[in-house]
Amino acid sequence: MRNNMSKYYPAVIVLYLNYFLHGIGCSVLGQAAIKEVLAGRWGVQVASITAISAALGLGRLLSLPIAGPLSDKLGRKASILIGGLSYAVYLLGIALTPNFQVAYLCAIAGGLANSFLDTGIYPAVAEIIDRAPGIATMGIKFAISISQLLMPFFLGVALVQTTAGASYDPLFYVSGAAFVVLVALLFFMKLPDTDSQPGEKKEGLIASLRHTHFSIESIAMILIGFTCTGTFQLWLNCAQTFAKEFVGFANPAVMQTCYSAGTILALIVTSLLTRKVKDVRFVLVYPAICLATLLAVYAIRVPAMCVIGAFIIGWAGAGGLLQIATSVCNQLFPKLKGTVTALVMIASSLCNYTILTAASAVTADKVILMNAVVTGVGVLLGLFINLRYGKLMENVQK
Repeated sequence: MRNNMSKYYPAVIVLYLNYFLHGIGCSVLGQAAIKEVLAGRWGVQVASITAISAALGLGRLLSLPIAGPLSDKLGRKASILIGGLSYAVYLLGIALTPNFQVAYLCAIAGGLANSFLDTGIYPAVAEIIDRAPGIATMGIKFAISISQLLMPFFLGVALVQTTAGASYDPLFYVSGAAFVVLVALLFFMKLPDTDSQPGEKKEGLIASLRHTHFSIESIAMILIGFTCTGTFQLWLNCAQTFAKEFVGFANPAVMQTCYSAGTILALIVTSLLTRKVKDVRFVLVYPAICLATLLAVYAIRVPAMCVIGAFIIGWAGAGGLLQIATSVCNQLFPKLKGTVTALVMIASSLCNYTILTAASAVTADKVILMNAVVTGVGVLLGLFINLRYGKLMENVQK
């Protein structure tokens, strides 16, 4: 099939554009200026907008167990089309709704959209770019990072003054409409179905799951979705507070710039390295680098170390590690790519809720240590997977 994959490359561009827009959708409610505008419109406190962001996670958790199996059963295209349309509902709904309650429901639709895009697009790009599935999935993270890097520009262009005050509605309208356009384009495109051969009867979902053996090693691989997410989420939410309160860094905001730069550079360099190095090696090496960095930041409390740490965590923690973990899981379960992608993303989503909730109850210096513990568990999981990887690939499902 590899010789015929080039015919699907136009579809890959459309798939990556979905994630470029997702980069806007998943971060737009975190922008302070937009929070203020929406809070005023809905008559709530600015802090209440965080609950809308949380609803994205709720929708994601609720739908991931369904989205993965449906992707394997109905096909990648069906999953992606559902995701794109749901994302349009979320973005357009946030701009059009007059109250907080409806906005909450729209955000749940956004979480659902994220689930269906993940379980459709991750396997699809890995199936098309089958010579380098790790690079294919890291391209998703690259598309997200680029759109988030451009977010200040998007906000500046979208800002309009109305009789009711400032508004960023054009950003929601354009992004929502763009999702509809991508859905229309993809509807007429073909995607490969590597789960079956022409004329082959596809195994039913229940039977497929019944015949799947989730070994300790494969469970460990899925759990890396939890630990690697904890590494960068705890850093993003608490590192600047640590730098300001415990290091005396007067301008910790520069850490975000260094973090983003590390992420983008990592996506480029790592994608090149994966041509020579097996994907599975990164699930050990990168967490180990992050663990050493976290311990150094905690022990060497100077601003320069915080800046260096931000760059390294952006590189090794957020620069495609979750995508590589997903790619390795897909290699272990080639007939259940959608399902195992959902399992990794469920682990990631659970981390977002549980770890950040725990972090909110302790001081920032303790969060750095908490991050080191979570990352250390990831190192142990990565070591175990690497030691057992050869045996796992021998037993991979045909």
